Order: sequence, then structure tokens, then C-alpha cells
Amino acid sequence: MNLPFFIARRYLMHRKGAFSSFIIRLAVLATTISVAAMIMAMAIVTGFKYEIREKLFSFWGHVHVEPRTMNANTVIAPEPIERNFGLEKTVTSVQHVVSIDAFAARPAIVNVNHMMEGLQLKGVDKNYKLPASIDVQGHRIDYSDTAYAKEIMLSAGVADKLNVKPGDMLELYFIEPGSVLPRIRKVKLAGTYHTGMEEIDKSYALCDLRLLQRVNGWDANKINGYQMQLDDDAMADTVANTVFYNYVQPPLTTYTMEDIFPNLFDWLHLQDVNTRVIIGIMAIVAIINLAAALLILIVEQVRMVGILKAQGMPNGQIQRVFLYHAAIISGMGIVLGNILAFGICWLQIKTGFLKLTEANYALRYVPVKLYWWQPVLINGATIILCILCMWLPSLYIRRIHPARVLQFK
Repeated sequence: MNLPFFIARRYLMHRKGAFSSFIIRLAVLATTISVAAMIMAMAIVTGFKYEIREKLFSFWGHVHVEPRTMNANTVIAPEPIERNFGLEKTVTSVQHVVSIDAFAARPAIVNVNHMMEGLQLKGVDKNYKLPASIDVQGHRIDYSDTAYAKEIMLSAGVADKLNVKPGDMLELYFIEPGSVLPRIRKVKLAGTYHTGMEEIDKSYALCDLRLLQRVNGWDANKINGYQMQLDDDAMADTVANTVFYNYVQPPLTTYTMEDIFPNLFDWLHLQDVNTRVIIGIMAIVAIINLAAALLILIVEQVRMVGILKAQGMPNGQIQRVFLYHAAIISGMGIVLGNILAFGICWLQIKTGFLKLTEANYALRYVPVKLYWWQPVLINGATIILCILCMWLPSLYIRRIHPARVLQFK
């Protein structure tokens, strides 16, 4: 029988009503809150990063194939490239590539209701599909016109700003270098989309690829580049390198979204620092509370320690009694903290009761997402750190002399 564990368990089970019972409950509560806070912080930051990245990927894909430029932070190449259907077919067979879509991009001015708005038009063909994660009102562009689709899609924010709705007619102004008068095209607003990301919604509109080819004076095989959709965003660098070294020739190169939008990804990486700070603070709070609780238990049970020493129990086994105290208390706190954290996460997923200001955070609700290893890592690290840090208070036991403590009742 494990005598130190037996004593520790019996002591914790039969201390109801005593001052130490209050200390134990307080330590369990502190550990519960700390563990729940750590798991929630991890879930929210992971969910936030995932949702922001998915919004960007849903509109621009994960990897681009474009002509090499001095400034990678743009999706508009200065010169068009020849569309290569063989390349498209080959790249779709690369592992993790779900689809590849040709696109063109050009700045334009939208004129309607005596108001103007400058936008970047993104031209796509009928094979391009807006993901289900993007809210769409109205209908998508109709490509049945043999010349080009005379429809566009604006973001919901730009449509509200211009006071237009699906079905309204708009004018597109294209400024030609060296020309005084713009080229004008009349189009109909087919529908609106909403990603929630200001960088996309306020800057881009969708149109038919053939419209931009016609305006630019290109033939049917001229495009600005390709965007690839992957089944795993973590494989973006791998796929980009695979395509670059095996399937494209200069001047073409590959860019990941992190290359094109470095500031956004730097900001997302910065959230990991916040997570580490929160987890560090909560871990310190849990350890300090448990250390204080254990020290109080040792001082309160100094007579029991004296009796055990008088009976011949070694210091090491007596220390283990109180280390088992710490393990049981921290274990109870971890279990309750997990129940609390997972319960809040489940409620948030089902109800979305924690809301955000979309204008500031690009999200309407607090996102939560956890990978299985995250709570396992938090729980394991918490209990190991707590037991290790409890070793120092337990050393006080070595200074207790049975003759001094047993002479008083």
C-alpha cells in the first residue's frame, strides 16, 4: 500500500469544517480558474487566427503563381502572362492542391448615384467559386454572355456606402495612361459579398475575367496570375516550393499569402505573444496559490508531522504526503477547469453569446478553436509545474522536530 498517498487522501476527505478545508477549496478554485483561463485563451487566439486566415484564403487562395516583381506585396503584376492550361492540369495533381483559378486585376472607379469609389477589380472565370464561408446577397455573376458578363459583385460595405442593391446599374471608369478621358463600361450589380476583412471588403470587387481582358486589350489567354486553394494552409510553403521548382519557368514565381500580406500575418503571429503572457500569468497564479495552500497545510498539521516522525516515517515519505496533497488539489482544479473551459467553448459555438465589433476585429463573434494537443499540453504542464514547485514548501518538514511539537496538546 502507498502509505503517503493513503494519508493524503484520508486527510483531504475528512477535513470538513476546518480552516484547512477553506484553504483547500480556495486552492482548487484558483487552479480551476487559472486552467480555464489558459484553455480559453488558447482556444480564442487559435480560433481568431484560424478565422482571419480563412477569410483571406477564401478570397485570394493560399498560393499565387505570378511574374516576379520587386514588390511581392501586391496581386497586380505589371505585365500579363500567357494562360497555360497544361500547367493548370498538372498543378491540380499536386498533393494538397484543391483548385487553381486564373485571375486578372485592375483598378477602376465605380460611379453611381453621383458618388464614386475607387476599387481593385478582380476578374475571374466561371470556374471560380466563392466559398460558403463568404456571405453572399443577391446572385453570383452570370457568365452566359458570349462576349463577357456585364455584372459585378461589390462588398456589402461598399454597396451600402454607394447606396446600391443587387439589380442596380453602375458605371466603371478605367483610367488609361496618357489618356484624358476614361474608358467607361456599364454593368449591373449582381450581388454583394461580405468577408468581414476590411482589407478585402473596402478594396476589391469581382467581375468577369473577359471584361478586364477586353478593357486591357488582351487576347483570351492573357491573365495576371493564378491562385491556388489548398486543403491545409500549413502546407502553403511546401506547395509553393514544389510548384516553383518543378512546374513554372522564369519570369513566373510563387508567392504565399504571407508573402503578399506580411503585415497581416505579423499581426497574427503577435497574438501568440499575448497567449504566452496570459498562460504564464495564470500558471504563476496557480503555482503561488498551491504553494501558499500547501505551506498552510504543513503548518496546521505540524503535530501530525511530529507524530509521523516519532513513529519512524522518513522525511522523504512525509514530504510525499504533502506532495500528494498538491497533486490531488491541482488534479481537482484541472478537471474542474477543463469542464468550465469546454463548457464555455461549447456555449460560444452553439450560441455565439460573446460578440465582437466586426469593424475592429473582422469577426462578429468570439471564435473558439482547439486542437486536441493544446489542452493536453496545458493540463500536463500545469500538474508537473505545480508538483515541482510544491517541493520547496515541503522542505519545511525537515525543520520540524517531534520533541518540540508533541510537548503541546
